[in-house]
Amino acid sequence: MAVTLWAPDHDRVRVRIDGVEHRMQAWEPGEARSGWWWHDVDVAPGTDYAFLLGDDDTPLPDPRSVWQPQGVHAASRTYDHDAFTWTDDAWEGRALRGAVVYELHVGTFTPGRTFDAAVERLDHLVDLGVDLVEVLPVNSFDGPNGWGYDGVLWGAVHEPYGGPDGFKRFVDACHARGLGVVLDVVYNHLGPSGAYLDRFGPYFAGENDWGPGLNLDGEGSDEVRRYVLDNAISWFEDVHVDALRLDAVHALSDARALTILEELSLETERASQRLGRPLSLVAESDRNDPRTVVPRDEHGLGMDAQWADDVHHALHVALTGETDGYYADFAEPGALAKVLRGAFFHDGTWSSFRGRTHGRPVDVHAVPGHAFVTYLQDHDQVGNRATGDRISEAVSPDLLACGAALVLLGPFTPMLFMGEEWAASTPWQFFASFPDPELAEAVRTGRRREFGRHGWGESEVPDPMDPATLERSTLRWDELDEPRHRGVLEVYRSLVALRRAHPELRDPSLVDTRVEVADDDRRVVLHRGPFVVDVDLRAERAEVRRDDEVIWSSDER
Repeated sequence: MAVTLWAPDHDRVRVRIDGVEHRMQAWEPGEARSGWWWHDVDVAPGTDYAFLLGDDDTPLPDPRSVWQPQGVHAASRTYDHDAFTWTDDAWEGRALRGAVVYELHVGTFTPGRTFDAAVERLDHLVDLGVDLVEVLPVNSFDGPNGWGYDGVLWGAVHEPYGGPDGFKRFVDACHARGLGVVLDVVYNHLGPSGAYLDRFGPYFAGENDWGPGLNLDGEGSDEVRRYVLDNAISWFEDVHVDALRLDAVHALSDARALTILEELSLETERASQRLGRPLSLVAESDRNDPRTVVPRDEHGLGMDAQWADDVHHALHVALTGETDGYYADFAEPGALAKVLRGAFFHDGTWSSFRGRTHGRPVDVHAVPGHAFVTYLQDHDQVGNRATGDRISEAVSPDLLACGAALVLLGPFTPMLFMGEEWAASTPWQFFASFPDPELAEAVRTGRRREFGRHGWGESEVPDPMDPATLERSTLRWDELDEPRHRGVLEVYRSLVALRRAHPELRDPSLVDTRVEVADDDRRVVLHRGPFVVDVDLRAERAEVRRDDEVIWSSDER
């Protein structure tokens, strides 16, 4: 096989293979692969290799590495995708429409912190009734533990989780149980340790809130965009994932006429045709712009769905009464009804948190509800709280059931956050394990200062580098033996089963979804075809009297 590398800013490139250096050859300027280097050599799978640029003798990992067994600063290792034995030949895929999504983080889903340990809990998800398992980023990052959003080698699966073979075993096991897999990918920035891309070529262009951003529209950006597109398609083709969740697409700086999101949509559509199964793209976007999910041929970006934080915010305020920060606007009367009808609260309205108007209205006649992923909790809305506390710490199991009913029986694509289904007592806090002591201290102090500005005492913010923070954030599966947690789980199972049993409760039509509110928005009635979802959000227990036949209730009353 030939070893190849894009390094247009250099006039000399070497590759070190098992300790032996070789000069690489450059494609001539003007050729189709101008800026690329190659070395024709027979390299067996499992061989370590690294690149040396110019006169610098510092070995660097391959930007397109698939395997980093010694971490993000070490040599890459060759990997043969075809050597893995799949058992999912009969897998026909899982579409996003009508699905229930379950979000998990491999490192805290089980105490084992690996893909293989997670496989042992997949039957729980089958029993719960979910359709798609969304996995937080698994790309390589520095240190053994972290959220995954500080990745620097996007094609290499984090070795402590089990590496590329471990992830394939997980995907294969999900498919064997009828579960599709959504992978969270981060193309808007790179992490602070091991981000060597800019040494090879013009990969970077400016900074955003989290780190260096990609050069998507400047000189040399064709190959940078190809880097993103090839990475995305590899997850579909080589690892058999069914969907990608694209992190914070609003932070992608891209002024081209054909945006990177549209290109991703087009290439995903082509891959779906080749593979003969549905493939989906889900965007996290802070823009509140429905054009994100409008098809390309209708001048949209072509995403299959986007996360709808406004639904979460309105539910959170209604259930908890919390109105700090960005929750303030959602205390407005009618906020919950508005988002249940049309996904966005800020649809051209004033946002006090941003200090400006924000968003654009959703055309409910053109955009279906399943184009919006909604949730009562997710990794951001839990993990970006100072102490990582879940909503179940603030509300009773009865109110939790009310919130779950509005999410699971509404017109949108519902998503659950791991442990939510049994009101897990474990928080999900921010944690990392950067080996560099200076970087570790910078992250530690930065986190405390950030939350100090938002009213939390710095002493309340857990130390992200303390192993105890990781331990606190790991699910305790023994809680399922406790009556309180078991009771909440039965509520969630019942709601998912109702959604699955009755097509009207999966109907994505926003036009046909009617919402009534009363008693200062504490009584919410959601009409779903012939069904009525009737919830009472008052703190005290209340008997709901209706003339209709009751097919399910959260308790005997």
